[in-house]
Amino acid sequence: MQVIIFDDAQQIAESAAEWVAELINKKSNPVLGLATGSTPISLYQELVKKYKAGELSFSNTTSFNLDEYLGINEKNEQSYRHFMNENLFDHVDINKYKTFLPTCNQGENPREQGLDYEDKIAQAGGIDLQILGIGANGHIGFNEPTSSLASRTRIKTLTQQTLDDNSRLFAADEFQPTLAMTMGIATILDARYVLLMATGKNKAKAVKAMVTGPLSAVCPASSLQLHENAIVLLDKEAASELEDQDYYVWADKQNVKINQEFGLYHNY
Repeated sequence: MQVIIFDDAQQIAESAAEWVAELINKKSNPVLGLATGSTPISLYQELVKKYKAGELSFSNTTSFNLDEYLGINEKNEQSYRHFMNENLFDHVDINKYKTFLPTCNQGENPREQGLDYEDKIAQAGGIDLQILGIGANGHIGFNEPTSSLASRTRIKTLTQQTLDDNSRLFAADEFQPTLAMTMGIATILDARYVLLMATGKNKAKAVKAMVTGPLSAVCPASSLQLHENAIVLLDKEAASELEDQDYYVWADKQNVKINQEFGLYHNY
């Protein structure tokens, strides 16, 4: 696991955008795994800037989002389809017919929808770079604590902590879904590269459990310890409970030299 510590969230966004841009510019048919939530918004803003500056085109890109609320209409402002349109898709040249979310509408079988989503990912050739955030309880996607490390796209019941954390996004009299479809942990680990962004003091305990804690379903993000190409981008607050921070800083300086000579990716 490569841990990189930045001064602030903006530096994280700029670094993450470089990872995405290099993939898209190097590969003829890149496949991105995308995330929602407050953390990746700044990344999407940076990508839109690059597109408008003529540095980036999404015309050949396919995307798969981590999750979507169960039974929510994509036109609903609380849907993750709406979030992606508003923060990225409507502002770049991506073909929306090649942007996928794990939806499950009223009356559809979530088990069948999960299998169908897995098939779509496989047909696209697999995910090249999966963007992740981390929940305060250690979840990735909506894989809540105790999720199987072998899980695939499926329906999940959200924990009370996740509901409380997300309640700020819903009006007091607005329906807040308690169920969601999410990529599984094994699905995430299948991505060739994983890029996790975390900011803020409220994520520090989860970050510590992910990076240095035991591999455990209690902290789903700890599964990234098993990934060959996991990159973790942290601001100082999110990294505040990590020990050996001097080592992470020193190691990053060595990696910068290698990346400058050979590029960020070793298989594109």
